[in-house]
Formats: sequence, C-alpha cells, structure tokens
Amino acid sequence: MKYKKLGKSSISVSEICLGTMTFGEQTGQKEAHEIMDYALEHGVTFYDTAEMYSVPGRAETQGSSERILGRWMKDGGHRSKVVVATKITGPSTGLSYIRNPLNFRPEQIQEAVEGSLRRLQTDYIDIYQLHWPERKTNTFGRRGFIYDPADPWEDNFLEVLEQMSQLIQQGKIRAFGVSNETPWGLMHFLKLSEVHGKPRPVSIQNPYNLLNRTFEIGLAEIAIRESVDLLAYSPLAFGLLSGKYHEGDPGPEARLNKFSVLSRYNSSQAREAAARYIDIAHRFGLTPAQLSLAFVNTRPFVGSNIIGVTSLEQLKENLSSTESVLNSDILEAIEEVHRVIPDPAP
Repeated sequence: MKYKKLGKSSISVSEICLGTMTFGEQTGQKEAHEIMDYALEHGVTFYDTAEMYSVPGRAETQGSSERILGRWMKDGGHRSKVVVATKITGPSTGLSYIRNPLNFRPEQIQEAVEGSLRRLQTDYIDIYQLHWPERKTNTFGRRGFIYDPADPWEDNFLEVLEQMSQLIQQGKIRAFGVSNETPWGLMHFLKLSEVHGKPRPVSIQNPYNLLNRTFEIGLAEIAIRESVDLLAYSPLAFGLLSGKYHEGDPGPEARLNKFSVLSRYNSSQAREAAARYIDIAHRFGLTPAQLSLAFVNTRPFVGSNIIGVTSLEQLKENLSSTESVLNSDILEAIEEVHRVIPDPAP
C-alpha cells in the first residue's frame, strides 16, 4: 500500500480509501467491522463516510454508516491508526429530515459537526467535507451548466471558510475539503482562502472512473497545479465496471438492481462502454475490477481511490489493484474506447 500527504496538509492517506456508504443498508454492522478489520490489516488507513449515509438516503438509516465506523474505532481502539473523512449534507439533496434548514451557515455546520462527532465517537474529524455546493450546479447525469438568474450564486463562501477556521482552532477538524464541486467553485474557495488568510481545501471528492472522466476536463489541472487532491468516488461505477452485471446475474441485492434511483451508470451507452473495458481486462489477464481501479490509482491528480464493498471477497479483489500494472498497450486500449464512447455516465 502506498501513502501520500493530502494536498498541502500533513495528513497522510492510503492509496485506497474504504468508503462506507453501504454500511447500514446493504452491509450490517458485524460484516462491516470484519471488512474494516481486514482493510486495516492490509494497510488501508483512510475511511470515508457522511452524515447522510447510508445510501440511498432515508430517515431510517441516516447516520448509520458513521455509527458503525464509530463503534468499530471505539471497540477496536483504532482511532489513532486511521484517517476519518466525513461530510455535511448540502441543501441540493433536499433531505430536510437531517436538518431544516439545510445549508452551510455557521450554526448548521456546527450542528452537523457535533452530530458526526457523536456518531463517530471521536473528538476530531480529520477531513470535513461539504457534500454538495449550496448554489445550483451540475448534478448526476447533467452535462451542461444551466444558469438560473434567481440562484444566489455567491453563497457564503467566506463565511464557510471562517467557520472551518474556527473548527480547526477548536480541534474538532484537522482540515476541510469539498465534494461534487466545479472548477469555478474550487477556485473561488482557493482565491478567498488566500486573500483572507483562511484554511484552503485539501481535497475534492468527485466521481472518477472509466465511464466518467469529466474531472479531467477542468478540474484535473486545478488539482495538480493547486495541490488539491482528488478523492475519487465510484471508481467501479456502482459495480458496473466489476463485470458482475455482464458476466452473469448478480442477483436482486446488487446495487443497480436493488435501487432503481441509482440510474447514473445504468444507460445502454454505459453498459456498452463497460463491456469494452471488461474485454480489455480479460485480454490482458486482469479482472475488470483490477483494470478499473488500477487506472484510477495511476492518475497524477488522485490523492486516494475510494472503494465501496459489501463483502470481504470484493475487498480482497479491490485491494489487489494496488499490485496491478497497466502498460502502454493497456492504456492505449483504454483510450481507444474513451475516444469512441467518452464519458457515458457524467
């Protein structure tokens, strides 16, 4: 397992991050703890969650992933061994059962942080992330920006930075990051942090995989030149790039079969592109998951690759991607598919 400092911070994270959004929905506490035990034993020191998890979000399971992670850290004495990232839910989700109003005002951020600390059974959060922007931006599946003159686009960027600064001074968080953010939003945060001497974001958690490489269009250059690392989520496109939907029936409990609302990676174009990538993997002696994850691992703008698993078997295969080497022939084969079917699941 490789490790690197995240952004310009002193926080060292493992190349693979274990995402916990299935914990509390598809994965119960006992199996989740077994998964985290194995991950830690094999060098995974970075764990990502959110106050809205598990997914899909609903009131009955809200916060369950944080509680499962918190219990694991408490019972096993793991807190000092791991880096924990969590997120405050943005208003665009509409999940008013979490808080109402749902925004990034200081009192809402404070309430959200305190709630996460309680569920995680810890005194501090390593990386605290804004799950969605407050303003209206591109959402899942939308390619272009739709301008709304009534949208308060300035939001409260500086107020957010000031609140993050206070939380760092209080010792409740070590650093902050953004998620599902755009090039303009990330640069605006960076500009204001420099002008006003406030903490800068150390990371940006956005989707990145073989079916969605839109991060490369504008954000990759910013990530590299401004030292704001990508925490890549959905590297297997909700399991579509694992091959299980193309090589047999994964059953009704598989994510794309169980939750019809998760349609981002379920189009005919996405399935066709995935089939071509799966063929590349087999041609070069790799599993589809190894190919897909190794591709993400090699990108220079990636700080950590967030995998999500529901079983130990999936975890073992995913961790093997750190040993996989993609030579120039494999990378060229990937680019050939990308040129023909670019970003079918934005």
